[in-house]
Amino acid sequence: MIHSTPFDTALVAHIRATARQLGFSQIGVSGVDLRSAEPGLLAWLERGFHGDMHYMTSHGLKRARPAELVPGTVSVITARMDYLPATAPDDWSAQELGRLQQSGEGIVSLYARGRDYHKVLRGRLQKLADAIVLQAGPLGYRVFTDSAPVLEAELAVRSGQGWRGKHTLVLNREAGSMFFLGEIYVDRALPESVPVQDHCGSCSACMDVCPTRAIVAPYRLDARRCISYLTIEHAGSIPLELRPLMGNHIYGCDDCQLVCPWNKFAKRATLPDFDGRAHLSGQGLCHLLDWTEAQFLQYTEGGPIRRIGHERWLRNVAVALGNALRNEPDSTLRQSMHDALQRRAAHESALVREHVQWALEQNTTLG
Repeated sequence: MIHSTPFDTALVAHIRATARQLGFSQIGVSGVDLRSAEPGLLAWLERGFHGDMHYMTSHGLKRARPAELVPGTVSVITARMDYLPATAPDDWSAQELGRLQQSGEGIVSLYARGRDYHKVLRGRLQKLADAIVLQAGPLGYRVFTDSAPVLEAELAVRSGQGWRGKHTLVLNREAGSMFFLGEIYVDRALPESVPVQDHCGSCSACMDVCPTRAIVAPYRLDARRCISYLTIEHAGSIPLELRPLMGNHIYGCDDCQLVCPWNKFAKRATLPDFDGRAHLSGQGLCHLLDWTEAQFLQYTEGGPIRRIGHERWLRNVAVALGNALRNEPDSTLRQSMHDALQRRAAHESALVREHVQWALEQNTTLG
């Protein structure tokens, strides 16, 4: 346990005040002894639940050992930033759930409709670190925003940001789970925050709603089945048995968060960076499949979607169109979907062609 000085306590108060000015919602401090998390991490990796995310294993246990990842680290400052768009209506979760029933519309996760959070948080965390140096003097530090082998959720929980929900995301009683996390590893001993209790109780809403049953047990996620993983991290062919379960999700999935009772307390973002872009919300799948690579790059500029590239974008949209074709009762709309897929049937990418062909095969009413 770190024994803090009055100056250290005052410094943390200063950090919190500065963080608020930068748009952060909460600041916490964790120690660096994460040994108790190592068995769970190793078991998760040994089961192969990380899928193609090989970076999860490339750094070994450094993920759970901050002082090895960044030598000299004594404390970790954790930061939380709400991202629910400021324009979100009071019944935002009900509206988002309703959009999942509109099979002809492509659904992008809420967090991905605005600016790339990596860029937003990294810049703000750097400004926060600069402010700490001005207040406290020379400081060894490193900023992280979901960009290195860091156990973000574990550090967030240990620093009082919330508790780990059964879907494995961090939950906060005052803010639900609609927030981003970031960290600053520092070589200065700071007073640690007090962790909070788990408040999930007997609720299993997140587990019950998951379309692909990726939450294989409470607090255990098989990423290989997660729609967010399949549409973002996975670079190859999407498993045949999972395609029909993906519905109209084309980038990420918010289902487990939309049904979580704690998200009735989700807070609106204070930064305009997370406001949704028109091209990424309420768009028909046929229109999205017709995007040229130039249009894809234009509409996703500065956002997180761009990193998957046009090829995987078309793969994802093709799967969603296949699911829409199978369920759409209107013959005119089915024909439009069929025609849109046919326009991509001879695409130069074998990956795109494969998923387009699968999608066409879901249309059992047209030749």
